[in-house]
Amino acid sequence: MKRPFQIGCVAAALIVCLVSTASSQAGDDDAILRCRESVWRAWFANDAKTLRELVPAEAIAISPSEDEWHTQADILRGAAEFQAQGGKLIRLEFPRTKIQRYGDAAFVYSQFILETEVSEKRSLGGGRATEVFVFRNGHWINPGWHTDSHKPSGANP
Repeated sequence: MKRPFQIGCVAAALIVCLVSTASSQAGDDDAILRCRESVWRAWFANDAKTLRELVPAEAIAISPSEDEWHTQADILRGAAEFQAQGGKLIRLEFPRTKIQRYGDAAFVYSQFILETEVSEKRSLGGGRATEVFVFRNGHWINPGWHTDSHKPSGANP
C-alpha cells in the first residue's frame, strides 16, 4: 500500500515539474521579446538606466555600414547623440521573429521596420537582426546583436 502511494506522489511531482517547465519556457519567450522591445525603445529614448541594466558592459553590437563593433559605452553614446540631434522614434515593428533557446541563452532572429524623425525629417528603414539574450541574475539581458539594412516587405509607410 505504501509503494503505490509513493509512486503516485513521484508521478504527481514530475507532472507538476513538466507543466511548470513548459509554462515557464513559454513565459520566457515573452520575457525575451519584452527585453528586446525595451532595449530598442530605450536606445531611441536615450534611457541610459535601462540600457545599462539590459545591455551589459561586455556587449558587442555590429551595425550595417560601420567598420567598428560597438561596446556598451558606444551604444550609450549613440543613443545620447540621437537624442541630442532631436531624434524621435515614430514606428518600430518586428513583422517576423524566430527564437532559438539553448538553456540560459536565446538567439532571436527578426525582421524590423523603423521610422525615425531627426530635425523634422522622417526616415523609414528596416532590416534584419540577430540578437543574443542571456538569462542572468533572474532576468534576460542583451549582450550582443548584428543588424543589417534589408528592406522587408511591408516597410511602406
